[in-house]
Amino acid sequence: MIWVVFALMTGAALLCALWPLTRRRAAPEGEARSVAFYKAQLEEIERDVARGQLPEGEAAGARVEAARRLIAAGERAKAVAAAEGGGPRRAIAALVILIGVPLVALGFYARYGAPAEPDEPILARLNDPSRADDLSAGVAKIEAHLIAHPDDGLGFKVIAPAYMRLARYDEAVKAFSEALRLIGDNPETRADYGEAQVAAAGGIVTANARAAFQQALAGKPDLPKARYYAALAAEQDGNKSLAADLYEKLLADSPRGAPWAPVVRQRLASLRAKEPAPSAKVDAPPSDEARAIASLTPEQRQAAIHGMVDRLAARLEAKGDDAEGWQRLIRAYTVLNEPDKAKAALVKAREALGGNDAARRDLETLAKELGLES
Repeated sequence: MIWVVFALMTGAALLCALWPLTRRRAAPEGEARSVAFYKAQLEEIERDVARGQLPEGEAAGARVEAARRLIAAGERAKAVAAAEGGGPRRAIAALVILIGVPLVALGFYARYGAPAEPDEPILARLNDPSRADDLSAGVAKIEAHLIAHPDDGLGFKVIAPAYMRLARYDEAVKAFSEALRLIGDNPETRADYGEAQVAAAGGIVTANARAAFQQALAGKPDLPKARYYAALAAEQDGNKSLAADLYEKLLADSPRGAPWAPVVRQRLASLRAKEPAPSAKVDAPPSDEARAIASLTPEQRQAAIHGMVDRLAARLEAKGDDAEGWQRLIRAYTVLNEPDKAKAALVKAREALGGNDAARRDLETLAKELGLES
């Protein structure tokens, strides 16, 4: 498409350059008629003098005026003839314009442009980590566009992942919801909508999120994202057997090198680790509590989530042999965008689990996954 635009622009430039060369000067026949007219006028003056119809005194003045006009007409005729004789030069100039202008334009583009660069959709640009500094500015432009065009479903679909990257999870939930309403339901967007709700709830798979994942799986049973969160929901409910089964099936169906496979393996390894003491489950939120949290306002929800995380941290300070609890705490701090607390919890977990080699390995895997290696 861009080359069609370039071709049209080049054609317009050539037309502007060639247009003056197509304009013709006044025809030489017009000047020739003027010369013949003034010659005939001089002859007529002489005949009038011979017939006695024009006095000699008046005839002299008339001869001078007619001769002056005859000379002027003759000079103009010579100028027009000279200009018409420049036809070959015009043809050469037109040929230079037709060939030279495109060649020069293409040469400049090849040197200073980027003809080999592939197309880059806006969603790819928003997800490019190297352009993180430009993300907020891009989001602001899309927000301004959506204010003017609130029925642009594609705009909401584009901005929702950007909100996720900026940890603006409540806005991501609304954006995905609008995209579903305006564009129509599809399993992928429905799963993204559920994931945004999980992020907004601080990592808890809420009732609304579960419904979104179930709806996505109904439309596409092999959708990895929905399958992962279905397993995570079972894990958070305390149904570790079901969760492990779901994780194993997801890994078995995943292609080689799937980006989600390391996370699934880590969750599965955590489930297979040594069962924690009964008191370790005190802080695990039941589904009723998860539903209650999801029904709160964003501010109340964040306060409730922070309270849960603080209680978990206090319990681990008193009894630090809960490997799963440390992983939950570190992941919770990461979700809450508190990397310093996550790193501090990692250091304490390493100390508390020093004698548990399997737990230490799981801990290092989690640290690598979350980018907390020191």
